[in-house]
Formats: sequence, structure tokens, C-alpha cells
Amino acid sequence: MTPAAALTDLLTVSPGGTPLLNAGVHPMPDLLNLDAEAVLAGFKTSQQRDFSAIVGQLEHADNPLNALLTELRTIAAKDPGNRFPTLDLFQPQGLQTLFEDLHDHVMDHPVWRHPFFVRVFEGDFDQAQLTAFALHYFNQIKNTRQCVSLALGRFSGLMPLPYGCLNERISELAQIVLAQLLADEYGVGTHAIADYPALHDLLLSTTHIGMYRQLFEGLAVPFEEQDVPMLPGVADNVLTQRLLSGHPDFTLVESLASVGLGMEWGVPEFFSLLLGGTIRWAWKNDVPLTQRHLFVFIAHVQYDVLHAISVMLVTSFFNHDRDGLRQIKQATNTLMAARYGMMSELYRHIFRDDCPDARGIALPERYRLHDRRIADALLEARRGIAPERVVGGAAYRESTSLPFVFANGV
Repeated sequence: MTPAAALTDLLTVSPGGTPLLNAGVHPMPDLLNLDAEAVLAGFKTSQQRDFSAIVGQLEHADNPLNALLTELRTIAAKDPGNRFPTLDLFQPQGLQTLFEDLHDHVMDHPVWRHPFFVRVFEGDFDQAQLTAFALHYFNQIKNTRQCVSLALGRFSGLMPLPYGCLNERISELAQIVLAQLLADEYGVGTHAIADYPALHDLLLSTTHIGMYRQLFEGLAVPFEEQDVPMLPGVADNVLTQRLLSGHPDFTLVESLASVGLGMEWGVPEFFSLLLGGTIRWAWKNDVPLTQRHLFVFIAHVQYDVLHAISVMLVTSFFNHDRDGLRQIKQATNTLMAARYGMMSELYRHIFRDDCPDARGIALPERYRLHDRRIADALLEARRGIAPERVVGGAAYRESTSLPFVFANGV
């Protein structure tokens, strides 16, 4: 099939009819010729390769980050009782081992193979269903960008850290990484007074929310129809992300994991499935979508891996009690269960067909939660929502149904 002329900035078709994505659309030009499992496997391998390369650079004496860490260790070594030099980060292969364990844990979760992502990737939907998805997933996008700022706000000179004279500096490094993530989300990064935007440029900056609204341009959804009440499953996912990042019942390690590893590692994979399926559908149905319309998916595929790596590095600064691995896995398990519930609700709503949440798929034991902090926090948070902002809001505020799967005895 020959693509529509307006689709030429997304793909070209070989003489034999094979669609290939144009440069800048996706790192896998043959994305539309792969199945979902091949896409997931390809990204898992590429993320492992990217991380290993960055870790390898850290070991070079002329690497600026290596120099910074060496300087901090030297200062800490002169400070009796300072625990900074004892971090796993400084053990042979410490960061690489931590990454491999956590990356396998996150990427093997069934959420990234959710039936919704697989069905969309196959192009098995119509325009009304795509529009319904775009509207309801927008609630996820625009209401979770602030989680990074919630995590950032937890850092202060009052927080207890075992790093003595380095306490403020270590806190500052974490703040810098989170601030960069936040700047990327809102498109307001600047490096000098001369670069600072005028007020109109600041308010018109290219945010991820603004990128998403470009999708509505392609689907002909007018501005006044773009904001709709949340489905309960979407609301649960939004609240879960916000609670993990900002609620005092969750540790600093859990907060950092929630805005780095939990939110970022799987995004390139499932956004690739959403992107590929939308392009496939547009191509087959001669719908003139362009790179501009789909840029929110394109951008997330390119940048979210870097975000996850940077947050993982600073998260390792706060594993001073050697319990960080367990805390990180608990946080990511919580997020992935909530995301699974959200995608199941979207599947049921959009395709009018049954789809179980994480409680109905025989979730492996390693992905189950071992305490009920999130259950109590979520039920409390539901009671504080504006009922008109959630579909069936009054009932949602009183609901005790949860998207999480708990370990035996919890």
C-alpha cells in the first residue's frame, strides 16, 4: 500500500511494500515489521548497553563525574564516621550489579506486555477508540509531571543523612538531577541570565503537556474538548505516583525510585508500541498524522532512558542502610501494579471488552507488595479528590477496591 503524501515525514515504503520509519521517528526503523516481544527485547538490550557504557566511563580517571566522586570520597575519608565511602556505588561493579538486578526486575514485569499495548501496536482500533485513549491517557500525562517536583521538595538541610560535611552537597546533587528532569518536562531549561526567556516565551515553552496537545491537532479534537474527567483506574495511577514521590510514609529511596526507575525505564518500550500502532493505523487508513502530531511519543522514547540512568545514580547515594534494593523493588512494584490497573481500565472502557487487572493475572510473588502503606494512603487520598474530576467520583471517593496485589499474610 502506498502511504498518503502527508505521512511521508513518518515513513517510506519499499518497492516490496515494507514500511520503514524515517530518520528521527524512532531508533528502530523497522519498528512496524517487528512484534511486540521483539520491540521489548530490543529496548531491554539497548538500555543495558547504554548503562554499561556510562558506567564504564565513570571508571576513567579523566571523566568529570569520576573526578567529582573521587573528590567527595577524599573529603569524606577525613571525616570520622562518614558513610559516603562505604556505599555500594564504590565497590567493584557495584553500580553495574545494582542496575542489572533492578533492570531485570522492572522490565520483566507483565505490565509492559499488557494486552492494551499489544492490541494498539497491531493497529487493532478505530479512530474513535484512538481518540478516547488519547483523551483519557492525557489525564495521566498532565497530572504526573509534578511528581518530580514532589520528590525534589523532600530535600532540605533538615533531613537526616550520615554523610557529615557532605550532607548538603549530596542533597544538592540529587536536587540537580531532579531539577533537570523537571526542566525537561516543562521545557524551561536555561544556563545563563542572557538565555533566560521573556515571560511570554516562558509561558509558551514546549512542555510535555503541550507536546501531547499536538496529538489532538492530528485527531481534530478542539481545545475545549481535550480535558475530561478521569477514569477511576487512571485516578488511582495518578494518586499512586504522587503518593510515592511526595507522601512522608514513603522513604527517600522509594521517592527517587518512583520518579526514576519506576516511571522511566518502561516508558520507551510501551511508548514505542503506542507510536508504532498509531503510525500503522494512520498509514493503513490514510490519516494524515505527522511527526509533529506524535512528537510526545517520539520524544519520550529518546530521553526517558537518560532520565532513569541519572536518577539511579543519585538513588545509589541514599542506600546507606543497605536496604535500598528492597525499597526500590517495593516502589517499582507499587507503580507497575497501579499502571497495570490503569491500562486494564482503559482497555475495558475503550474496547468494551473484559480485561483483568494485576490481581487477575497470577502475578509472580516477587511483584507482590509486602506492606499496606500504599493501600492506606490511597484510600485516604481518594477521599480528598474533587468528585467531578473522576467518572463516578462520589462512588470512587468511598471505594475500597485496590489495584495492588499483596504477598500472603499482608
